[in-house]
Amino acid sequence: MDLKKSLKDYWGKFWFFLWKDDSFKGWVFSIVFLFIFIKFIFFPGLSLITGTPLPLAIVESCSMYHQGNLFSNFNSWWQRHEGKYSEFSVNESDFRGFPMKNGFSKGDILFIVRANPEKLEEGDIIIFNANQKNPVIHRIISITSTENEEKIFSTIGDNNNGQLEFEGGVTEEMLVGKAVVKLAPYFGWIKLAFYDWQKPKSERGPCNEN
Repeated sequence: MDLKKSLKDYWGKFWFFLWKDDSFKGWVFSIVFLFIFIKFIFFPGLSLITGTPLPLAIVESCSMYHQGNLFSNFNSWWQRHEGKYSEFSVNESDFRGFPMKNGFSKGDILFIVRANPEKLEEGDIIIFNANQKNPVIHRIISITSTENEEKIFSTIGDNNNGQLEFEGGVTEEMLVGKAVVKLAPYFGWIKLAFYDWQKPKSERGPCNEN
């Protein structure tokens, strides 16, 4: 009983100190606790559940942006970008059936799950490593297989004028995950605001469609 009472008293003090103590010490304790919880408990747990080391991703570029973002007009976007998809035999009807067909913007937060190479399809949005500063988040536009039946993915950014040099041969080993939903539009700017100013001038600030 003494142990139970001691634990109860300890928990009461801890809870008060964490959420109700308005002193400077209380605020510092709360911030440190939340940082530790998110970094060492929440994210590792989420990674275990989703099967990817990057369960939440902040979009850091405008390569998948559609003008208007949440209120983008697909018809007008397709008219401007149709040409770059013709060589990959992707037509308007195909694209309309793709996940997140209206793209997403810099600062959006995406929910990521494990990318199973055997289940990935054209139109899926994948995250992959390509010897860049950060993983790339682009859309699959074609899939081929090697003689060993390994999948090779070809991607392109919705807002890019064409493929980047490394996008024609994304291997299974390069995969980090698959984006399944946009969780929080623009909320990633809370983090981006601290270092976006360090990027080249042409890459700073909100997105504009090419």
